[in-house]
Amino acid sequence: MSLIIICGATATGKSDLALAVAKEINAEIINADSMQVYKGMDIGTAKLPISERNEIPHHLLDLLEVTQEANVSWYQGLAREKIDQLLGTGKSVVVVGGTGLYIKAILDDLNFPDTDPIVRQQLTDEAQVVGNDQMHERLAKLDPAAALAIPKENIRRVIRALEVIQITGKPFTANLPRQASSKYPDAKQFGLVLDRENLDSKIDKRVENMWEKGFIREVMQLMTKGLEQATTAKMALGYSQIMNYLNGECDEAFAKEETKRVTRAYARRQETWFSRDDRIKWLAPESKAGQLEKLLASIN
Repeated sequence: MSLIIICGATATGKSDLALAVAKEINAEIINADSMQVYKGMDIGTAKLPISERNEIPHHLLDLLEVTQEANVSWYQGLAREKIDQLLGTGKSVVVVGGTGLYIKAILDDLNFPDTDPIVRQQLTDEAQVVGNDQMHERLAKLDPAAALAIPKENIRRVIRALEVIQITGKPFTANLPRQASSKYPDAKQFGLVLDRENLDSKIDKRVENMWEKGFIREVMQLMTKGLEQATTAKMALGYSQIMNYLNGECDEAFAKEETKRVTRAYARRQETWFSRDDRIKWLAPESKAGQLEKLLASIN
């Protein structure tokens, strides 16, 4: 039995490769995308429909309503419990996703400082006055690595990182241990990468395809379930842009182009994050069959 991690930037083909690997080694799949844990966020997160999962069991999808908050500590507990359960029965596991901190939380023993309600409220109040950009700039000065991993649009995570820095006096990423403390030292990590031009093109096509599938309708439905009042879910790529359009703050063409722009920017941050982990074996852009062959050769 094996524990395989497939990571990389958005739109690099992780889900398809994970399916192919799981089929070959009789594994089950665990989601490591922080937004695919939400029910109803299907099109915009590129969640594989049940009909396309090839009867491979998928775990840690559709766990929360959009009004609930996901966090790394919560995810770590659920993911490790499921991995240990599956490995304990002799089943191989494929973890797939682009949320670097979630993958690191599976592998490494992160420390999660307690929250301080007073500090949290002070930072929240300040963010409402000065805005996301200025709070993110402060994080970039105090902890450049954390600023790379956390987009400025996700103000809740920016505030949490600043809170940890203020409480501990150390960078947020000081809580991310060196790789030697991995809980699963035998895990094999593989990363998918595309050159910049091809990745940008794939992202643009993916966004166009999401629009054709009914992305706007999906956001409208989630707005009736409280998406606008959510703290975490509404930060997902594309969702806030479409809500701005639906609320009359921009036109549809702008919302679509802005979705493409923020997704490309997010992909850059993902690439930077994963490039810092030398445990990852990178698979060059080629056919899925070629990538699958190289991956399987590496684990046998």
